[in-house]
Amino acid sequence: MTDADAPAPAPTPEERLATFRSRRAESVVQPMGSLALVNTQWVDSAQPVWGVAGTWAPREDGGSGLTVTATAADGLRVDGELVDGTVTVRGKDDASPSSIVFDEHTIGTVIAQEGGSYALRVWDSQSEAIQRFGGIDAYDYDASWVVVADFAPNPEGTTLGFQHIKDEGAEREEVIPGSITFTKDGVDYDLAGFKSGRAIQIVFADATSGEETYSVGRFLFVAPRADGKVVLDFNTAVLPPCAFSYAFNCPMPPKQNRFGVPIRAGEKNVLDREGALLH
Repeated sequence: MTDADAPAPAPTPEERLATFRSRRAESVVQPMGSLALVNTQWVDSAQPVWGVAGTWAPREDGGSGLTVTATAADGLRVDGELVDGTVTVRGKDDASPSSIVFDEHTIGTVIAQEGGSYALRVWDSQSEAIQRFGGIDAYDYDASWVVVADFAPNPEGTTLGFQHIKDEGAEREEVIPGSITFTKDGVDYDLAGFKSGRAIQIVFADATSGEETYSVGRFLFVAPRADGKVVLDFNTAVLPPCAFSYAFNCPMPPKQNRFGVPIRAGEKNVLDREGALLH
């Protein structure tokens, strides 16, 4: 075997993290990336929605989504068809959600909330936030914050209430698949994470929150292994969507996920082109 045929060396943890962060920075400026969300407006009666065409209203038949009334001059397209009158706009909880196009750089989605309410979300691929975005500030790689924890499945249906920043103290019950426990520097931890697709999402805060890092907290996505372990690599901790746009309503860390020590690993803040906080 010649040197040319030899397999390339495996990337170092630092190199893998650099790739992860490059992809993160690219993702937030996509047409439906976190920086593109400019409005989330709950629609409980017939009303205009800030910044876009149409009069939006709840569906009278109780089905998924909203209705919108507009004229052809508004240029609004739902499911590819120009709206001239009143049409139904299916929500993302429907098996076939509607597409909504306002113009060449502005689109919409309809989301659901417990209790049957729906909101219109407006995404602008030329938003002011995207134009001002300079990068995501982050800590250097720290191997000491790669922790192997134990994962113990919970009884089916186990839930925990999570507060959200815009819900005025109300809690939303989330399914907690299992307990995540470990000991670090003599301190025992028992973290709660809820299901997020195939992963478990841990919402946490630490002694850097509001000082060195975003005040609300950060997210860590993990997946339990077959051997009953789960790797918590806090170097891959990310900022919540609400760090990029006020139009998001992010979950807040429950009590057991609030570390009394600083976790100087992962993302810190969103910066503008001058290096200042974006918002």
